[in-house]
Amino acid sequence: MNIDAWINGILGPLTERIAAVVFYAVPVAGAQVPLIVVWLISGGVVCTLAMGFVNLRGFRHALRVIRGDYVSADAAGETTPFQALATAVSGTVGLGNIAGVAVAVSLGGPGATLWMVLAGFLAMSAKFSEVSLAVKYRKLRADGTVSGGAMHYVPIALGRIGLPRIGKLLAVFFCIATIGGSMTVFQVNQAYAQFREVTGLQQGWMFGLAIAIWVGIVLFGGMRRIASWTEKLVPLMCIMYIVACIVVIIANAAHVGDAAATILREAFAPQAVEGGVIGALIQGFRRAAFSCEAGLGSAPMAHATVRTREPLSQGHAALIEPFLDTVVICFLTAIVIVVSGVPLHGGAQGVALTSQAFATVVPWFPVVLAVCVILFALSTILSWGYYGELAWTWLLGDSARLRAAYRLFLCGVLSIGATFPLTQVVNFADSMNFCMAIPNLLAVYILLPELRRDLAVYRQRY
Repeated sequence: MNIDAWINGILGPLTERIAAVVFYAVPVAGAQVPLIVVWLISGGVVCTLAMGFVNLRGFRHALRVIRGDYVSADAAGETTPFQALATAVSGTVGLGNIAGVAVAVSLGGPGATLWMVLAGFLAMSAKFSEVSLAVKYRKLRADGTVSGGAMHYVPIALGRIGLPRIGKLLAVFFCIATIGGSMTVFQVNQAYAQFREVTGLQQGWMFGLAIAIWVGIVLFGGMRRIASWTEKLVPLMCIMYIVACIVVIIANAAHVGDAAATILREAFAPQAVEGGVIGALIQGFRRAAFSCEAGLGSAPMAHATVRTREPLSQGHAALIEPFLDTVVICFLTAIVIVVSGVPLHGGAQGVALTSQAFATVVPWFPVVLAVCVILFALSTILSWGYYGELAWTWLLGDSARLRAAYRLFLCGVLSIGATFPLTQVVNFADSMNFCMAIPNLLAVYILLPELRRDLAVYRQRY
């Protein structure tokens, strides 16, 4: 037994047990519907209605915020609105957009694409709400750094309804789930899968170790170094990937109409998909939730570092995150897979399926995809490393020694991330991420009336 198989034999059964609890499902119209996915869908719907469709009404203002029209140079914080957005986007625009979409389309059929886009649209409002709260209730440290996120506003929300102790416990639960989610083994796993496809390297632990060393170097530089990397990585990787998708779509222009018709038809009448329409919807929403992370409470930790006096200003900037991640990039990935004509069942899985779709146009396109995949993985790992560190220090105390201990722990986990099978990796990543949504969305619901009043006042001023 090699090292990869030995590691998988020990940790594999544990991930299966965790996923069985988190994704407890009930039968609906022939499909198994995980209750946690319903919780996330509800979050997007409720926030969209409560905030008066801020995902549409606030989009233009969001672009102005990102452009720097409302920058407060002398305000507290560590990053510009664009840097904060880039760090958050680097955590969401990742392998979920490439491998995750392939999983959704292969399990839920092409029709899952439509439900992914709808989920991304609703997620914009949830992201606005949680980011606004994170900036409003963030904590400023003596050294000028910032700590913000659900661990701060969950106790406040529960305290408003007379449950401060439960609020504290839920904040602890959120932090534990965040630390688990920061072990971004899915990113390392799928980056290695594409790297192996191109190079033939068969030792996953070696690839994981190289990733861990680089990530450790950046993480030890703190949030400012992470932001300086992400503001360069995010535009580069997004442009590269979007251009590559457009090239594939243009090469298959004759099939685009048929692909669009297939997506619409199978969204409501899917073929060979367990659970029919509900099955396609659940796969689309599950993968969209994993990709854009709206409602999880992760991205607010990056947005909270912004230099601003207006919490809702950065809340508007956050609208762009699910739009770019899910409505644009996830949609383009799904279209590439569908128009390419690669078999969705019984063949490649995850990033390998997307790679085959690119290879139908130019044989060496998988090399370009490998570069994109590694960039996506690195950027996501950096952001989630920061999230995990915030949760770690909130739980155990904020000292240089404790921060260093977390960074070493994370690097050790990442070094073995390439050794797991895809199914186990997806189950573990989804389980940890979705657990975060339980306390986070509960707090958002409680604070929505307050947020509605803040939005009304903000619109009068801007």
